[in-house]
Amino acid sequence: MALLECRGVNVAYEPARGQRIWAVRDVDLALEQGEFVGLVGESGSGKTTLGHALTRMLRPPARLESGVIAFDGVDIASLHGEQLRRRRRNGFALVLQSGMNALNPVRTIGHQFGDVLKAHAWRGEDVGAHAIRLRAAGLLAAVRLEPDVLGRYPHELSGGMRQRVSIALALALEPRMIVFDEPTTALDVIVQQAVIQTIKDLQRDRGFTAVLISHDLGVVLEATDRVMVMYAGRIVEDQPASALVRGLHHPYTEALLDCYADPRADVVELGGIPGYPPDLSLPQAGCSFAPRCPLAEDICRAQDPPLSPLGRGRAACHVRARAATIGEEVGSAR
Repeated sequence: MALLECRGVNVAYEPARGQRIWAVRDVDLALEQGEFVGLVGESGSGKTTLGHALTRMLRPPARLESGVIAFDGVDIASLHGEQLRRRRRNGFALVLQSGMNALNPVRTIGHQFGDVLKAHAWRGEDVGAHAIRLRAAGLLAAVRLEPDVLGRYPHELSGGMRQRVSIALALALEPRMIVFDEPTTALDVIVQQAVIQTIKDLQRDRGFTAVLISHDLGVVLEATDRVMVMYAGRIVEDQPASALVRGLHHPYTEALLDCYADPRADVVELGGIPGYPPDLSLPQAGCSFAPRCPLAEDICRAQDPPLSPLGRGRAACHVRARAATIGEEVGSAR
């Protein structure tokens, strides 16, 4: 049984005025224990909303409209209050994309570790000041920070240090799954690499399931074992990271890959994706990428494609699914 399994997940934003916006549409996915999965797509594709749904961190005006989110066999979409709080203990955690926004600006780092550990303490667990300090210092060491950070306030730390503190806080309850929502946003490239390496080391050593949300396909390909590509609220491709740079893919994935240049090339040529993502407040007919897709056919504009086998994974594309089927038939004939 998968550690996390989603079926038919739909999330909508319903502002006080205006039409409902379907940010996540009919998502099915499964995550195994110990997997390191990347979730990529351009801004507005629904990555962060899906990550918040997986960890039950959606806030109004976002709302989970339908679907099952089964964590370790329990549908956490149906849990509330104390039941949800207890499920989070040793269950799942979320690291937000900005360390400054994730931390309380008027409390020291040490106090914030205390808040987390006390809120989720089991009966009889030692949550005295000395025990908390020892545990917090160990967690900071795991993310390569010194114990004196416990006495500082968030504004006294650099962006990279704040992000490491956020990761340490997420580790405090020893979760089996952590969602990292663009953890390297606004960091310089050197610090980005250090933060990503820290996440990779922690995931390898502790064995938790990790979901890395990013708009940077290069970072995801380097760090993860499997990549899911989102477009207009749907997962349009799900492939092993090692297979994503070759073979047939969803046209949107190909367009994303074309946006990255080979740094070793003498002449750099960058591609682009013409047009704009669809308005998710309007009904979607057919494939959402069809208006921007060079391969689009009549069926693409009329029918929404399901995730079908492609390469070593799956993709939601009528044209590519047909090409894969023809390739299999040719291979069998030989």
